Amino acid sequence: MMVSFIDAQRQGHGVEPICAVLPIAPSTYYERKARQADPERLPERAKRDAYLRPEIRRVWEANFQVYGVRKVWRQLNREEIEVARCTVERLMRAMGLQGAVRGKKCKTTIPDEGVYRPADLVNRDFTASRPNQLWVADVTYVATWLGFAYVAFVIDVFARMIVGWRASSSLRTDLALDALEQALWAPGDIDGLVHHSDRGSQYLSIRYTERLAEAGVEPSVGSVGDSYDNAMAETVIGLYKTEVIRRRGPWRNLDAVEFATLEWVDWFNNRRLLEPIGNIPPVELEMSYYRSLQAQAMVA
Repeated sequence: MMVSFIDAQRQGHGVEPICAVLPIAPSTYYERKARQADPERLPERAKRDAYLRPEIRRVWEANFQVYGVRKVWRQLNREEIEVARCTVERLMRAMGLQGAVRGKKCKTTIPDEGVYRPADLVNRDFTASRPNQLWVADVTYVATWLGFAYVAFVIDVFARMIVGWRASSSLRTDLALDALEQALWAPGDIDGLVHHSDRGSQYLSIRYTERLAEAGVEPSVGSVGDSYDNAMAETVIGLYKTEVIRRRGPWRNLDAVEFATLEWVDWFNNRRLLEPIGNIPPVELEMSYYRSLQAQAMVA
């Protein structure tokens, strides 16, 4: 529209004076006119931008529209589309695309100081050298039109893989226990596994601790009582709230939350780039670990 307006007025006022008033640079006007006349005459940068714009939008839309400049840039390069980060930043700004922004953290689990609490075996050192060495667990809530929905997660620290999750309309032991059962059901050696949580009553209940003992899993509970005691679980839940709950709400009911969580967990585990593990998806890191074990076994 602005190009057409300049075309109509340029004989009487000139291009540059008109552009000084309108929110368009003279170079942009001439570039668009050149594109209309002959696409082959476009500057190389304009041709490159025309190619990159749909690729940038594709990556952004394929990843829940939550990727910012850094993640879009890394994904493009993973796909062997070589582009500078500053170029992605410039084009995303021009296209009006931006990533999700973290909100405030919310505490859901309720401490129970009157029951026995296992020792803190983690001491805020959330590192693991292999899968099924350390799991962290936590619960969050989602406001819906029919009341609160609660979602429990179990996360494998090695690759940040979500190995168990469950949604419910009730904040009770069964919720956390169902997420644990899903994690225990998955194939893999859990010998020497430590399960870490905060002081929430769900995780200190008799049924939950008995199930851990039955599976041969060592329980661990944060000793200080603040968010850093279970920082990794809170980080993953923070991503969940930012990338799904706040962006796609308001939520009608539990079923809507449950289906959206299912989609997000699948994406998170299999396609989301995680900076702490080398900007690759969790499943890729786990597969790399098991391939290295196979290679070592073949050599031996």
